[in-house]
Amino acid sequence: MIEYVKGEIVEITPAYAVIDVHGVGYGLNISLNTFSAIQGKNEARLWVYEAIREDAYVLFGFGTKEERDMFLLLITVSGVGANTARVILSELTVAELCNVIATGNERILKGVKGIGLKTAQRIIVDLKDKIPQELGVQEFRSTGTQTSVPQINAAQKQVRDEAVGALTMLGFSPAPTQKVVNAILKEHPDAPVEQVVKMALKQIK
Repeated sequence: MIEYVKGEIVEITPAYAVIDVHGVGYGLNISLNTFSAIQGKNEARLWVYEAIREDAYVLFGFGTKEERDMFLLLITVSGVGANTARVILSELTVAELCNVIATGNERILKGVKGIGLKTAQRIIVDLKDKIPQELGVQEFRSTGTQTSVPQINAAQKQVRDEAVGALTMLGFSPAPTQKVVNAILKEHPDAPVEQVVKMALKQIK
């Protein structure tokens, strides 16, 4: 069992990272929050979850042990797979998710791709007594985003391409994803890629 990997960051996108550990490159699926935590660094330690299936062996990496622990709790809920759990942890931090669950805010969870009302209710019911109590409970409000006619300049192309690529890896269709990303960049032309992805996650349905 791989507990964590620690080494040089060879490649990183908002949804994927390659960590070189003594000459062996480990490819790990990551959340947007983990990307934000390790972006710009030369080295990183990522806590690992190994998804072993008959047809695939996939690694998920997390910037903190708390994020991995929350991921492990999420995938115990019926209807929540590894990729859906990663999308949830891309839109919400661990502390925010704990607050959402503790306060029974199913509306926030319903806004996540792949989460319907019944699944949101199951997450709250199944995990309410399991979330880390030391994080406390605070009121959490989602931030709205606005759509507009998409037009971006050449300087934003790299941010757009990286954001669309990351969202595609998270399971969104490329065409509507690009439309949303373009609209976000129109409204927020200086937004970094992780902010664009996070805002897009609140808009794409």
